[in-house]
Amino acid sequence: MSSIKRRDFISSMGLAGIGLSVAPNLLFGESKTKFRRSNPNGKVNIAFIGVGLRGRNHVNNISRRDDVEITAICDIDKESLAKTQKILNDYSRPEATEYSGDEYSFMKLLERDDVDGVIISTPWLWHTRMAVASMKAGKFAGVEVSAANTLEECWDLVNTSEETGIPCMILENVCFAREAMAALKMVREGVFGELVHSTCGYRHDLRGVKFNDGKQPYGGGVEFGEKGFSEAKWRTEHSLKRNGDIYPTHGIGPVATWFDINRGNRFVSLTSTATKSIGLHNYIVNHPKGGENHPNAKLKWKLGDIITTVIKTAREETIIVTHDTNLPRPYSWGFTLHGANGVWNGQFEGKRLYLEGTSEPHQWTEAEEYDKIMKKYDHKLWTDEEKNAENSGHGGIDYFTAKAFVESVKYETQPPIDVYDAAAWSAITPLSEMSIANNSSPQYFPDFTRGRWMTNKPIFGI
Repeated sequence: MSSIKRRDFISSMGLAGIGLSVAPNLLFGESKTKFRRSNPNGKVNIAFIGVGLRGRNHVNNISRRDDVEITAICDIDKESLAKTQKILNDYSRPEATEYSGDEYSFMKLLERDDVDGVIISTPWLWHTRMAVASMKAGKFAGVEVSAANTLEECWDLVNTSEETGIPCMILENVCFAREAMAALKMVREGVFGELVHSTCGYRHDLRGVKFNDGKQPYGGGVEFGEKGFSEAKWRTEHSLKRNGDIYPTHGIGPVATWFDINRGNRFVSLTSTATKSIGLHNYIVNHPKGGENHPNAKLKWKLGDIITTVIKTAREETIIVTHDTNLPRPYSWGFTLHGANGVWNGQFEGKRLYLEGTSEPHQWTEAEEYDKIMKKYDHKLWTDEEKNAENSGHGGIDYFTAKAFVESVKYETQPPIDVYDAAAWSAITPLSEMSIANNSSPQYFPDFTRGRWMTNKPIFGI
């Protein structure tokens, strides 16, 4: 990929999408779908397209469930397939049928009759085309984030799901974060009063991921593309070719549930601004394996080190979304929430809140008092299943993501974060690119629900 031009890179993304009841603890909505499970014994048949590091995490979590059969796995990397079979063996499961050989081997997997749902954990450019192909094959699609790269791809997801009647779930795990769900409960119980503003984002030093030769988990070199390891083979190219918020859903997903996006509210417009790009260049120059004379030190990186996007909603709230992955910093989702009755800052923003009439005037509620309030609003999902979520990944949120997907397939219902969420949240990427390219001019969100947002009711975490 490192040799292709930006025009061809973006063009390939545009073409990517062309052609191709109540469950325990979670209300998935009452709308049935045309999807029907194939497994006669009451279990759910799940297949996996992409079993790299993220895909194998999903395999591990799904393998813990006794209501699932894992029938097939697909990856172009034989080593990843072998590591996945070992996970299945460790859980005393039979080997899954393997599909490999070329980038379109997944199409053969989708021909199987014993596949109800497909979990897609591949490089971003493949997400939409694989999800579209899965729905057209009658398979419930679970797609990793972001779900789409272009507005055309967003519409491909929505149109295919509507035309086939097959659901698509964006597997945004941060929606299930304990503090995010507690904040959701507080919002719904009116703790903050009428909402006004929120901040969020993806702030994560990924320099060691974007340049990784596989010899160390992080910071293993200054190579990417064909010479890179894991995500460095493909993710780094986006920083070279694109300038926008290329990974918005970890932040915007939970905020969208707080603000009832697509369910009584919607994103209307955004403006985005990019800083200059120095982070990746400095990393290469200062790395022991790099230096000023290294070929990658001559590259001109497109992605601004910090992308700031301001979204306006139909209810006239604002949301600031930040993308920051190329500079040195600790990890953060950047969550704050502002309402008529007070303000909340999440775990990465100081773990503090101020509630008018409850907090001391002009003083933050912090430490033990903060923890007491958060415990009071701990979501039932977590209080009921905290033990089950242990060791599932990312502090337990991966367990709930897998649970939501499997039980949506099992009960043949729309998932709690659906294809319209996948489209609206993913649309931030191309719209931010367009805004930055046009001197931070406003860009307008399509209404992917075609007006249904006005009557749709919230379903997540009910």
